[in-house]
This record gives sequence, structure tokens and C-alpha cells, in this order.
Amino acid sequence: MTVMLFCESTGADELRLSNGTGPCSGRVEVKHEEKWGTVCDGDWTIEDAEVVCKQLQCGSAVKALNRAPFGEGSGPTWLYRVDCRGDESALWNCSHTGWGSFSCPHYFDTGVICSGFSGMRLTGGHTACSGHLKVKQEKTWATVCFSHIDFKTASVICNELECGQAVDILRGTHFGDRQDELIWQEEFHCYGGYRLANGSTTCSGRVELLHGGTWGTLCDYLWDLPAATALCQQLDCGVALLIPSGQSFGKGNGSVWNGTFSCKKNGSRLRDCPVSVLGHDECPAGKEARVACSGCPGARLVNGTTCSGRVEIRHGDTWGRLCHSHWNLQAASVLCHQLNCGYAKSIQTGDRFVDGNGPVWRDAFHCGGTESCLWDCAQVTLGNPTCSAREAATVICSVPTGVAEDVGVICSGSRQIRLVNGTKRCAGRVELYHDGIWGTICDDNWDLSDANVVCKQLGCGHAIKAFTSAHYGKGSGQIWLDDVNCTGAESDLWACPSRAWGQHNCQHKEDAGVLCSEFLALRLVNGNDCAGRLEVFYNGTWGSICSNRMSQLTAITVCKHLNCGDGGEIATDFKYGRGSGPTWLDHIECTKQHSSLWQCQSDPWDPQSCDNRAEETHISCTDREKLRVIGGKDGCSGRVEIWHQGSWGTVCDDSWDVADANVVCRQLGCGSAVSALSEAAFGEGTGPIWLEEVHCKGTELSLWDCPAKSLFCKNCDHKEDAAVDCSG
Repeated sequence: MTVMLFCESTGADELRLSNGTGPCSGRVEVKHEEKWGTVCDGDWTIEDAEVVCKQLQCGSAVKALNRAPFGEGSGPTWLYRVDCRGDESALWNCSHTGWGSFSCPHYFDTGVICSGFSGMRLTGGHTACSGHLKVKQEKTWATVCFSHIDFKTASVICNELECGQAVDILRGTHFGDRQDELIWQEEFHCYGGYRLANGSTTCSGRVELLHGGTWGTLCDYLWDLPAATALCQQLDCGVALLIPSGQSFGKGNGSVWNGTFSCKKNGSRLRDCPVSVLGHDECPAGKEARVACSGCPGARLVNGTTCSGRVEIRHGDTWGRLCHSHWNLQAASVLCHQLNCGYAKSIQTGDRFVDGNGPVWRDAFHCGGTESCLWDCAQVTLGNPTCSAREAATVICSVPTGVAEDVGVICSGSRQIRLVNGTKRCAGRVELYHDGIWGTICDDNWDLSDANVVCKQLGCGHAIKAFTSAHYGKGSGQIWLDDVNCTGAESDLWACPSRAWGQHNCQHKEDAGVLCSEFLALRLVNGNDCAGRLEVFYNGTWGSICSNRMSQLTAITVCKHLNCGDGGEIATDFKYGRGSGPTWLDHIECTKQHSSLWQCQSDPWDPQSCDNRAEETHISCTDREKLRVIGGKDGCSGRVEIWHQGSWGTVCDDSWDVADANVVCRQLGCGSAVSALSEAAFGEGTGPIWLEEVHCKGTELSLWDCPAKSLFCKNCDHKEDAAVDCSG
């Protein structure tokens, strides 16, 4: 076992990994005051693991693990709630709560897996720069499985071997027979051979290149936007917005790599832009490669030009197309802006950009048109039908390259529309953006035909109701339109007959509003806010949701959506009654990635989705992770209350002592307990009394880890409510 020694002013501290497969994986242990102890996983992240791996000269972090993956350690908990940036030289230089400040149960011990190789080479090829990748782990050379290598990783490897850029990754035994060789089992991942330094965001800064194992500033006399865009895309930072001038982002203190990118055009991949590293002399002022990227990942245009083509969106590592019927000009304009291509001129139909492979996503982006990134728009999958690849969404932006100017319809561009002051984006007061100012519409002659144009223009279906008399509140500023008289067939509101812009005889108490069919809302009825029969508001009507194929994960997603906590169950006793309206949805399937029910897959909207009322969904939400104190002078003293089954309740003071109070204070981030108070010291609570006879040791991470009698105590009343006073 290799032990690394690091010194600081308080004495000698050491770091090691124990009980792993070698010196570069295992339980994290620290030696302090001549005694070995562990690190508690208060919030253990890959940045924390990166510092450990770097400190032990074990490469980069592959995984940050918690809950004692390499077994429980022993001795003191030396570090708790470590918070590293990732560039610290030693683990104890990261932010933490202080040496030995907290005694943590050893089943929370942290672990890491580092990349762990101390050398690498290519063998079996015709040159030193092709062949099987082998890495050295301790004294053994091992071949790396193809499945562990992606192109970013290959690019880093070629750089570190001083072999230029990666050209290809070949599968199988192209370079000879490997049957007798050890296959290296630990996966590793790289972030690419480039990074941005000293910027205000992770997507801006001075370009640094990893070459020969050393990071240095890239000095590029011919650095331009095509090269910068290729780099932004590799870093998952969207596209290059500009190359900042002068000494932006500083000169850097490390090596300087003189080189030249050779990107032919915007849209090139980084692998198509070879860089020739010429040396490491001083870089003249202002020649350091710099870039400010859009920071909007996961969207592109293909089969056209840089600023026109078929729309593709990335989910995870997979690129897919969008359905044309789920796409509108507002979302297209956001995408054009995101790609630094102006605003959307038109959405093309037909086969112009359609050829391609990959899935067709059901996502619909509901944008107002002013968002910076497509992912800032509301994203809805629920209820959307599937569509074929021939219906793929497309767009031509206002500054396409090599596209005739007479293609498509040029929109006014400077005018925008939105709905405000509703609870969701498809209902609210109608507001128009004109001449740089947002303003409202007068309700004179305002009817369903006018409202229908608004809903259609916003991709919100059709109008359910046209509201008058400032139903969604009074606006302010300009009143842009009056006496609007649409037929309902117009493509946008300003194509309808009306008075001239800004001419009206109205006040803001007459502001117009709309409710569109795709206004969505969710609720639980016949119980309380967090338990009941599940209903969705669609097409102007509340209706039930069917439970076919519904999992507990979907129930949990519903509870999160309703701010009812992180736990939920599908109730089977139908105690919340039967519905009487439509049954709107069936076969809802959510994944862990979904934070809103609208993002989950389902069958299309259908008012008769359920075969019978016995299929209606009943849900009870539970949340063990909410704790608060009420009635004190601040958030660190008061009556202890916990959230359970959709209600706040109290804790009985039977057996309540300073060990119990210590757990509460720590869980609230309020230090340690000054006193454990009883007999409703901060006033009597209301609602259920959820816990009694709490018996904490004082070392638990949360009150839920302590033994107790639970669920609606019968032996107490609110004059016995427990309380705490924390050190703060």
C-alpha cells in the first residue's frame, strides 16, 4: 500500500485508499494527529473524488461512492461535508466543517475509484501512434476494452502520447490477437483534451490544451469562430458567440502551446480541425485563444447549412429528431438565437431536410420566444402522439449560409407575444412586444376567434375562453391593440384587422386574456393537497388519469410535481372516490430524469382513456425529508415540526432530550443543541402528532434514523410538543 505524505502548518496528514482492488480505489482514509480515520459522505461528489485521485497520483476520478462501498472503516470521522472545487492540492484544503467536528456512523464512509494508470502505450499497429491501447496499473500492462473508450477519451490519449488528434477507434482484434492478454476492468472517462480557464462561466475563458501530459494556454494566431464553435460543441457548451478581445481571461501561469486550428467552416467537428503543436514559446499579447460559448447544449441543425436544417435534440448520448406537429415559430426562434443564427424566418415542410437516422422524440417545447436556450422553455411530452420521421421539425434562421433569401416566410421578428399572470404558460393576460416595449390588448370586441389565434400562435392548441376586464390582472405601460377582429384563421395576432398600433380608448382594467386548450394543471382531489384521486386539467376540463402500467416511480414524480415531497404510493383502496368527467390519459411512464409529469411518456390525449372508473389513479404522497422549527426567534429555534403524508405535524416531548435535539439542529444546519425543550415551550402546534418516544444517540444524520413510535401518536396532545434551541 503506497502512502503519500503531505505537510501543512498543523502537522503531518496523510491520505490513502483502503480495501479496494489496488492503491487507486477503495475507502477514503485520512491520518490526522497520528490516527487513521474516515471521511463522511455528507455530500460526496466527483469533484471531491478528483482531489483524492490527484493527491494520490492515481489519475482522474471515475466514480465518487458513498454508503461504505468498500466496507465500513474504524476510528474517528476526520472530515465531514467536504466541498471541493476539484483543483485543490490536498483533500483537507477543501472546505469542510473542521477536523473531527462530527462523529459519523461508518456505514456512511466514502470511497473512490480512480483511473489509476501510471502509463499508457499503443501496441500492434504499424506505427507508435496506432494499435491497441494498453495502460499500466502498478506493474501490469493491460488492454482496455473498446466499450470503455469514447472519442473524447481517444483524443486525450493521442494528445498525451504526442500523436496529434484521434482519427478513429477500431473495434475488435484489428491489431492482432488479444486472447492471452489481461483486459483492464475499470472504466475511465475523460473530459477531452481542451478546457476553458479563468472565465466567468464554465463555457467561457482562455483555451487550454493538454499536450504531453501538461496543461497549457493555446496560442493560435489564426483562431477564428469556426474553430471556437467546434471547441464549444466538444465541451457541450453550444456554439461560439464571440472571441473576446484583448487580455480577456488573463495570460495563464503554465505552459504555452503554439498551434493552429484548421477548421474549414462553421459546423466542423473538432476531429475535423487538426491542431499542429509547434512548441511552447511565449505567446504575444492578445494571441491567446479565447472564446465565449452560448452555454446551451444539446441542439443542432443538420442536412442544411449552419443556420438551417432539420432540428435534432440530444437526450443523454442519443440525438433524435422532433415532430413537426410539436414545433412552432416561437421555439424555432429560440433555437436560432441559441445557435447564434438570429431569429426564425420559417419552418419548412416537405422533404427538404428530413433524411436522417435516429429516434423521433415526442417532446414539445413551449417557448415564449425570448428564452436564451431551448431548454429554458417548458418541455412537454405527456399526451403527445408519436409521429414518423417524415414529419421531422425544421427551421431556416434569419442568417443562413447559402440559402436563397426568398425561401420561406420572413416574420416580423421584432414582435413577440406572451401570456402572463396565469399559473402556466397557456393561460394569462395577452401581451405583445413591439418597438422594444411589452404592452397589452384592449378587450373591445375580444372574442374566441381572437383568442384562438393567440393560442395557435403560441403552440397552445385552441382557445377555451376569451377573458375580458383584466381577468388575469391589470397590465402596465402601453396598450398596443384595440378592436381586434380576427377570423381565427390568421397565423399571428398582428395579421388580424385592428386599430393602428398604439391607438386605443381603453384603460388597463380592460386588458384581454385567454385560456387555451393545452393549459395543463394537476391536482389530487377528495383527500388533501398531497393525497387523493389524480386529475389533470386539459382542453378546459378536469379529468382523471388511468393507472394502467403506472409505477411507484410515476407516483413519486407526481408528488414532486405537486411539491408534496420525494415519496409517493399508488393507493388501491379507492377511498378518494370515483370521478365523473373525462379520463384524459393512460399508460403514463416516468423515469428518474423526469422532474415534472408533463415530461413523462404517455398515450395521446383521449377523453375515454380508461375502460372503467376502477382504473382511475389514487395517490398518497409521503415525504420524510422535511423538517422545520416554528415559533422561535429564527430558523434555529422553535417547535419541532415534520412533514408526513401531506401534513405538517409535531413531535411529542416524551423522552425528548439533548441527543434528539442535537440531531434536529444538525439536520437543519444549525450547529449543536443548546437545549431540548418540552411542554410546548414555543407554543402549541396543530394537526397530527407524528412521533413520540424518540430515542436518538445524537450521531444520526436525520431524525428519521432515530428509533421512535410513529404515525399519529395517541398518548400525547399539543401541550407536550417538543422544541429545540440550537447554537445557530
